[in-house]
Amino acid sequence: MQQIKIKLPKYLGREDRGAFEHLAVEEPLEIRLASAEESDESKAISITMRTPGHDEELALGFLLGEGIIKDRKDVVEVLPCGPKTEGTQSTNTVKVILAPEVHPDLKRLQRHFYASSSCGVCGKASLEALESEGLCAVETNSVVVDEKILESLPDRLRGHQPGFISTGGLHATGLFNLDGDLLLSREDVGRHNAMDKVIGCAYLKGNLPLSQSIMLVSGRASFELVQKALMAGVTFLAAVGAPSSLAYSMAQKYNMTLVGFLKPGRFNCYHGDWRIS
Repeated sequence: MQQIKIKLPKYLGREDRGAFEHLAVEEPLEIRLASAEESDESKAISITMRTPGHDEELALGFLLGEGIIKDRKDVVEVLPCGPKTEGTQSTNTVKVILAPEVHPDLKRLQRHFYASSSCGVCGKASLEALESEGLCAVETNSVVVDEKILESLPDRLRGHQPGFISTGGLHATGLFNLDGDLLLSREDVGRHNAMDKVIGCAYLKGNLPLSQSIMLVSGRASFELVQKALMAGVTFLAAVGAPSSLAYSMAQKYNMTLVGFLKPGRFNCYHGDWRIS
């Protein structure tokens, strides 16, 4: 359920759609953690505003980005819980059951109980917690991307953004191989959620780290998106929009290739230009 159709009380200049418009769905998702020994007991660690769908992937991608889980064996099961949303078969709560040997330091997160859909990092309580535990520099220099392939990626991703085409209100993250073939894409009202869903799906498929892939985001490249990509082992991150200063600094520090303002015929490479042929 990515969109709803509403009747407009007033409209102008949209004769192709008339008095009806589609809106992107935005609902809260509560992510809870439980141990395998006490699976009936769980602790809420985050609420994020998201577009329903692929909630299991979103929860796992979020936990990977926070350094709470690192390997496929760290998670026993992900379960939807709580009442079902009216008119759907989905719930707005998921419970992630961790393996017995996984004991995350939840106090380290000190996360406020609400993260907005536009910027998950604003829920952090301290700058010291920004860089997740386990973040490592990109080691591979074997990734080389042809600049013509790179310039073609936004159009290739746009062809797999049906929610954006209908509503204009969804962000997207796409994962490509080095030949420019789209491997996976997800849409969400939150840009960080779209990336979490892609990373969570790759985690479920056992495809991490994503060192031999190109990740493209449909908007700007924020610090948090660079952090999440690094936690998933991404070597090459591209954005249709601009990077922030902190995103740029982090790409430098961890040896990631960071590209912004990507479109046919132009792009800016902020770091890691040796990976572009």
